[in-house]
Amino acid sequence: MQLSLNGRNAIVTAAGGGIGRRIAELFHEAGARLFLCDIDEAALDATVQALPGSFGMVVDVADMAQVDRFMDRALKELNGLDILVNNAGIAGPTAPIEEIDPEDWQRTMDVNLNGLFYCTRRAVPALKQAGGGSIVNLSSAAGRFAFPMRSPYSATKWGVVGVTRTLSMELGPFGIRVNAILPGSVAGPRIEKVLSAKAKARGIGEDEMRAEMLAPISLKEFVTATDVANMALFLCSDAGKHVSGQSLNVDAGTEYLV
Repeated sequence: MQLSLNGRNAIVTAAGGGIGRRIAELFHEAGARLFLCDIDEAALDATVQALPGSFGMVVDVADMAQVDRFMDRALKELNGLDILVNNAGIAGPTAPIEEIDPEDWQRTMDVNLNGLFYCTRRAVPALKQAGGGSIVNLSSAAGRFAFPMRSPYSATKWGVVGVTRTLSMELGPFGIRVNAILPGSVAGPRIEKVLSAKAKARGIGEDEMRAEMLAPISLKEFVTATDVANMALFLCSDAGKHVSGQSLNVDAGTEYLV
């Protein structure tokens, strides 16, 4: 199966590290022209330098004005758009609902849901003009399971699934397919911070918390950024041209979250 993106223009948000950078790397290898963003300037610069021919801009996707400036520049530089990957998101607070600071709740909503909206609303006219394309939204296993002490994050990730399914129907007649990827726990610094915070909130050791998190995973290991990026590449290539409106799990067989 050939997963080529030759001649296609792609925007990837939060591409400075983790899943976003890995998606950018695989898309670059597949021949896509890339315009990337991240809130971390140093991380973004490192990604752009590693991917010759790509462009980047520092953006907080929670700020509509910043997103508008980014999209104006990206669409001009790329001279069209075929792919949008809404990868930007934050973990949000780890606490029982009554202990969550409303500002932390709002920030999670602003990045994870509003940011997706701000980027998508600007991308859709360009995708329509191109005669079709692909939007990939990053949800989470927390978008299909309950996730104790992570209610803001879970709320946003369930929201991403709802937006995805709705947009697939709304945009399908224009040849635009829309899918969500639902990663399980992804190995890396972010899950380690979550693990540590949950262990502290539960009053247990980190090794015990890790064992509890791995228990409901059939393969007994966390997935990798590459696993998620492979799915994104499939969905944006011709191999995925008839896949739309789907919530695709990349979670090593996760049955529930703790």
